[in-house]
Amino acid sequence: MPRTPQLSLPDLSGRRALVTGASDGIGLGIAARLAAAGAQVLLPVRNRTKGQAALDRLRARHPGAQVVLHDLDLSSLSSVAALGQRLRDEGDPIHLLVANAGVMTPPHRQTTADGLELQLGTNHLGHVALVAHLLPLLRAGRARVTSQISVAARSGAVHWADLNWESSYHGMRAYGSSKVALGLFGLELDRRSRAGGWGITSNLSHPGVAPTSLLAARPELERERNTPQITLIRALSRAGLLVGTAESAALPALHAVADPKAEGGRLYGPTGPGHLGGGAGEQPLYRPLRDEAEAARVWEVSQELAGVSFSAVAAA
Repeated sequence: MPRTPQLSLPDLSGRRALVTGASDGIGLGIAARLAAAGAQVLLPVRNRTKGQAALDRLRARHPGAQVVLHDLDLSSLSSVAALGQRLRDEGDPIHLLVANAGVMTPPHRQTTADGLELQLGTNHLGHVALVAHLLPLLRAGRARVTSQISVAARSGAVHWADLNWESSYHGMRAYGSSKVALGLFGLELDRRSRAGGWGITSNLSHPGVAPTSLLAARPELERERNTPQITLIRALSRAGLLVGTAESAALPALHAVADPKAEGGRLYGPTGPGHLGGGAGEQPLYRPLRDEAEAARVWEVSQELAGVSFSAVAAA
């Protein structure tokens, strides 16, 4: 088995973290490391049974870990709003947020509860809405927000001609578009926070390539068997060649969200060949993420589609 590079985290006692997509895979690895460092970790999950199993595994590995399950379906804007309301009612600041959850390349176009293309709605707009609903708690915690993008954003683009992919759906291009949009949003969040004095630091991470469930059989996505890509990735990972492991793939997000030296407006990813595996470090922003006018456009259009207003929340 390949050796996982080391990453030391600071003492996070007294800090409150929220990680989406933490019922398995990379997200569970991120949540486990944050909890082990002393943070109270919120696990918002779509499937309670799967979430409880993840919580049990995490506590077995780290006895005494402070972990709390919450219900959240990122593909439903009403579910996102409900979680935001519950957490605002509790009133406790949030210090760390990792927007990690996502779906990848359904073979046929699917839509969210709100009629949005599934990858756009889940990977991007669900997280936009979540950050907006939690903005008072993030401001109170002077939070670090890390948005998990993908190597697919390296050559992707926001599909402005048909954001909802209604006329010519292509799974991989739709996935790339959703991740570029999320990256642009994360960078714009950092700029808006600095300009408005919100106290939030926002940056990006990507996990490289690792043997997660994203490309595995997913009946709920109408993918009945493993893709050829995941079979190859698993073989390379077992051999310690080129790609990472589920453990190493968690390191860039952990570095981005918890390392005091990680900065806003930056991208962190694996440091191995091709940035596909290895330890965590800063990388140049992908070309599709460098256009500030494009980021401002994503910021405005995303609020409209997600039914939220950062201006209204920030002024409250």
